[in-house]
Amino acid sequence: YVGCATVGAAAWWFLYADDGPKVTYYQLSHFMRCTEDHPEFEGIDCEIFEAAEPMTMALSTLVTIEMSNALNSLSENQSLVRMPPWLNCWLLSAICLSMSLHFFILYVDPLPLIFKLTHLTLTQWLVVLEISFPVILLDECLKFFARNYLEAK
Repeated sequence: YVGCATVGAAAWWFLYADDGPKVTYYQLSHFMRCTEDHPEFEGIDCEIFEAAEPMTMALSTLVTIEMSNALNSLSENQSLVRMPPWLNCWLLSAICLSMSLHFFILYVDPLPLIFKLTHLTLTQWLVVLEISFPVILLDECLKFFARNYLEAK
């Protein structure tokens, strides 16, 4: 899921974002063929495929998913409902520190320029969260299966 979500976040910007280029799926999947005189890419500046926004979306999704995975790792088989995150203040501190550093490289100049990233809008952050959140649900389902079917035997 992590790889698909990371690529999906970048693809979302290219295909659907209000501030994105809204290219077609064909154009996105064949971007290496983009030239000024290629008929499939007429009216598209090929440099858009090197934009910082989709890379920032992908990185932010990856960081958010990994922080969610850290929450999921509180217990191998117990749900987050039975073993809430606030029981491990060290883990919560580490997650807060990691997210703070991520925000730091996104929003404190000149770091976005150095890392070839850009600021994300509120809408983009909401998409990052929407794409990242299912990893918690997936892990909760796997834990349920492990508790009820694997450990029961």
